[in-house]
Amino acid sequence: MNTDYPRTFFPGVQHRPYMKFITVTAPDRPLALLRGGSLSEVTVAYETYGALAPAKDNVILVCHALTGDSHCAAHNGNDEEGWWDLLVGPGRPIDTDRFFVVCANVLGGCQGTTGPASPDPATGRPYGASFPEVTIRDMVHVEKLLLEALGINHLALVIGGSMGGAQALEWAVTYPGFAAAVAALAAPGYASAQAIAYNRVGRQSVMLDPGWQGGDYYGGPGPVNGLALARAVGMITYQSEPSMAAKFARKTRNGQFEVENYLDYQGQCLVQRFDANSYLCLLRALDLHDLGTGYASYRAALARIEARVLVAGVTSDILYPAYQQTELVSILKSLGVAAEYAEVDSPHGHDGFLIDFDLLKPILNEFIGTVLPARLPWLASIFRAPRLAYSGARLVAANYP
Repeated sequence: MNTDYPRTFFPGVQHRPYMKFITVTAPDRPLALLRGGSLSEVTVAYETYGALAPAKDNVILVCHALTGDSHCAAHNGNDEEGWWDLLVGPGRPIDTDRFFVVCANVLGGCQGTTGPASPDPATGRPYGASFPEVTIRDMVHVEKLLLEALGINHLALVIGGSMGGAQALEWAVTYPGFAAAVAALAAPGYASAQAIAYNRVGRQSVMLDPGWQGGDYYGGPGPVNGLALARAVGMITYQSEPSMAAKFARKTRNGQFEVENYLDYQGQCLVQRFDANSYLCLLRALDLHDLGTGYASYRAALARIEARVLVAGVTSDILYPAYQQTELVSILKSLGVAAEYAEVDSPHGHDGFLIDFDLLKPILNEFIGTVLPARLPWLASIFRAPRLAYSGARLVAANYP
């Protein structure tokens, strides 16, 4: 483990004070990828919260969504807010007074973990479009290597929303028994044709921008217009008609409808903090998401699960409609898996798992409360890090999948 930021050609990388890095592969033990090819050097950026119990039985792995990163929450009152601040922290559902929380940037990302903007060891130049195709399962393999490097061989819980939820489900199938429980929010067991279609438009928006240059744009502005447009498409799928009507209606400002201003703003924000090639890479991984890949059938894959499973859907989600989650839970129950379904009755669409914390908290409190028995007060005080006042963490405009 080290704190020296790995080399990257992406200028929007965030240098956060609590981020750590570890290389989990080597030329003599490369990472073999599901779709073919391998990576000889994989560095993982991660952050940890809370204290590891002596028995190492209090570990929660938090997995991020498409454009997230390892910074799921602030570490103290002086730290930058994270994308799940109201769920991760002292006294919150993912209670850092009880649990040791690990959150890592995914394989193919652009915030510290090896991805398209990383240098190819063979050339010293950025991988760009030559970065191999990765899957959700590959991301999980890398997370497993990270945990092994940290000396962790069991998880109390794996949890995430959207792409993070897909990772949680993949953990349950790929490493049955490693996690006692998994919680997947707004995530199906496989990508539908509709979701793939949305992603196709986003990818084409980037690749048809002349600034993409076949993926070899590092050192220049890159496909800023294409990425901004792709983000606009994505943001539309994360909303619902009621949420857009409530927020924007037909209001105008500066000669545009407010909904147009909103989409422009979200596109400009993403261009500053996310690498276009990573966006393409991770969208493709979402398209390839299918828990049944490599097994006799989808049911055969689900039958491998030993963990307790919570699947939560959002009533107004148009990207991964709630019926996809109920279908998943129905199959799990038919297979004898200890699975339960919870529904977030939200007007905010897919973004409900990032916005409706008041609705999520009771669901997660009940489920997580059964994962690890509460410690006696005197035990909790032994492992509790010094409590620093939080400065009213709030969801900010850039916190979207």
